[in-house]
Amino acid sequence: MDVILLERVEKLGQIGDVVSVKAGYARNFLLPRKKALRSNEANRKVFERNRTQIEADNAARRDTAKSDASGLEGKTLTLIRQASNVGQLYGSVSARDLADALEADGAKVTRSQIVLDRPIKSLGLSEVKISLHPEVQVTIKVNVARSPEEAELQSQGVDVMASMFEREESGFTEDYDPNAEPGESAIVRNDRDEDEQG
Repeated sequence: MDVILLERVEKLGQIGDVVSVKAGYARNFLLPRKKALRSNEANRKVFERNRTQIEADNAARRDTAKSDASGLEGKTLTLIRQASNVGQLYGSVSARDLADALEADGAKVTRSQIVLDRPIKSLGLSEVKISLHPEVQVTIKVNVARSPEEAELQSQGVDVMASMFEREESGFTEDYDPNAEPGESAIVRNDRDEDEQG
């Protein structure tokens, strides 16, 4: 299906481009969201007549998005979540969670503007892209931790999960007896020695 784009659409084209897309994509996404018009003679005439107004509206939305982006660029969101000992979250962090956190922080971002390929399911730092306008995108950092202290360590560049495993491994030492029979543990050997002496 051929459509006329009313705004820049990533990986498709610019305002006024006539592009061929799958019918389902046009019917379910582009046309209902007023990102495009069906390409026919009547719509081409309507578009050309209103082109300057469409481009002016787009420029105004882009300028608003740029001003909003200045407040978001480089922002770090800290989210405290419960997680297992290996760093997997009980649940996940979705675009809705990020939108709610940004709104609580005073930013005007809708859930649809957050570009999250898949929900965040583990502890750590992640970068998330926010598309405020087809031509304006910013990247924020999301710090998911189990406690504010852990979040502070992660923001300083410490891999909390790796350091936790190092601590656990350093605390474990095995008692070694060179005179033990193969397969015999040191505890069993010590008990037998005590029986022989006693």
